[in-house]
Amino acid sequence: METETKGYNLTIPINDFQLSYDDVGEGSIPIIFLHGFPFDKTMWQVQLEFLKSSYHLIACDIRGFGKSTDEESPLSMDLFADDLIQFMDKLSIEKAIVCGLSMGGFVALNAMKRFPDRFDALILCDTQCIADTAEVKEKRYKTINDIEDDGVTNFNEGFIKKVFHKDSIANKKELVEELRHVVFSNSDHIIMQGLVALAERSETCTMLKEINIPTLILCGREDEVTPMVQSESMHASIEGSIFHVIDHAGHVSNLEQPDAFNKYFLDFLTGIEGINFEKINGNQRMS
Repeated sequence: METETKGYNLTIPINDFQLSYDDVGEGSIPIIFLHGFPFDKTMWQVQLEFLKSSYHLIACDIRGFGKSTDEESPLSMDLFADDLIQFMDKLSIEKAIVCGLSMGGFVALNAMKRFPDRFDALILCDTQCIADTAEVKEKRYKTINDIEDDGVTNFNEGFIKKVFHKDSIANKKELVEELRHVVFSNSDHIIMQGLVALAERSETCTMLKEINIPTLILCGREDEVTPMVQSESMHASIEGSIFHVIDHAGHVSNLEQPDAFNKYFLDFLTGIEGINFEKINGNQRMS
């Protein structure tokens, strides 16, 4: 059953906080969008506008980010995945297609591992299944120390430069400024808590071979944050998955090349529309 309330910047109480979300369009199977770190649900606006005439679309602000404020709780991928499932329960969504970019992909894979019967399809964008290496984890904690000492500006500015393709930095200044505003809207505390959540996440690679729902993997060719080789590895592990590389894009491929991203997205949705999801889910795990 779908929620009767539609619109932008809706809020709903779940798991001891107020989750902010957009809910637009009509369709039999909801598509839930999960943003990357340290962004918010507005990064999906172009996709919502493109798809809402044919599909039921829900974009969430993950706990602590955007309008889903939480300056108290220790953040983790487990908590974010718990929030997702409770959110679906609150809206009476039994199963959904979940699309996650970067950290949103980490959340989607965490939830897929723990609650596999809640998903009809998976869309993984500019993300990966590996956990942080000891070296990367140490670097994240050094960044947290630097933020504690000097504030968040250096991290934020460096991160903005890293997520975009060089052509976007040069020629899409308005887009870069919009995302810079989103990043700087986070408190120092949430940036640091997000870094902890990223550093402490568990790997999900070992469960990829168990995924037997339709899966689309998209990645910007010049993604420096979650390199294309990681998407290729997930594609090799998830039987029947579809993989597309998006040219002239870095880590935020949906923003940098929305036409290509949306085409691959729509092609995937069109391709799975005839699938009997009940049959797939009924046979998914008999144990």
